[in-house]
Amino acid sequence: MAKKKFGMVSVMMASVLALTACGGSDSDSSGEEGGSGETYVLQAGHSLPDDHPYHIGFLEMAEAVEERTDGQVTIEVFANSEIGAERELTEGMGLGTVDLVVSSTAPVTNFVPELGVLDVPFLFQDRESAVEILEGDIGDELFAKMEENGIIGLSWGENGYRHITNAVRPIETPEDLEGLKIRTQENEIHLAAFEALGAQPTPMAWTEAITALQQGVVDAQENPAIVADQFSLYDANQQYMSLTGHVYSVAIYMMSQQTYDELPEDLRDIVVEEGQKAGARERDLIVEMEQESLQTLKDNGMEIIEDIDTAPFQEAVEPVYETIEHQDLLNEILEAQ
Repeated sequence: MAKKKFGMVSVMMASVLALTACGGSDSDSSGEEGGSGETYVLQAGHSLPDDHPYHIGFLEMAEAVEERTDGQVTIEVFANSEIGAERELTEGMGLGTVDLVVSSTAPVTNFVPELGVLDVPFLFQDRESAVEILEGDIGDELFAKMEENGIIGLSWGENGYRHITNAVRPIETPEDLEGLKIRTQENEIHLAAFEALGAQPTPMAWTEAITALQQGVVDAQENPAIVADQFSLYDANQQYMSLTGHVYSVAIYMMSQQTYDELPEDLRDIVVEEGQKAGARERDLIVEMEQESLQTLKDNGMEIIEDIDTAPFQEAVEPVYETIEHQDLLNEILEAQ
């Protein structure tokens, strides 16, 4: 259903792009920078609420771009999977029907498998190590791989550390996950990790997950605290949150290569420059809002299990490391810390 909806939206979006970015005016196409005052409307999408740092990062980017281009480029930002869930948005960039996206890396691995390494549990020692690696040579190499697939990486953001919530019992050890039906992202590494932990992972888009939790189709899910807060998971049978921090959830601000190619060089450079600033701003917001979200969850009756020994969890998922396709990249990241 979501795909069909996105297909319809894509047609509409393609029409908008055709009227705006692809010669919708009668101006000449001599190739001069900035054309002759032609305006461009870019559409940016993501899957989270409009008060999430993803969205705020895009809004700040949009404001700066509009100001610096004197209104020649405007960016419309759509939250809550309004123009597609993360996988559909990523597909849309490759097709040129979506201009800008911020997404966790998991859905993007379907198009750039190397990014899957970033979803390995307990990969990074801490947030600082993650940022240093992603903003260094390794991150540049991954952006180059994305470009081969029609997607330009603008900057690295994050969605915080992923934790487990559930409706059954407190999770303090891997044994507590035994038999638990848990919604995961549509990502092979996440599936393998939760199978290794004894759970029953059920991959599905986030747009379907809330209903599944409410109806008891699945018992659990794993996401950063800010997501649990903004989607009021305490109203979706989620009584417990265990701060496992099993994955540092990397996110990326991205641009369609087709959109990049269609913009005049001077305007394109401004969009890219502002997009390169978005990730760092967004990360700062995540850190600031994370503690606030944990408090909100507590205030609404969710039990937060904080002092968890993660060593047994790390040991349980260790066999997953051996199944990772891109071993050289995995080892490069591990050795860089």
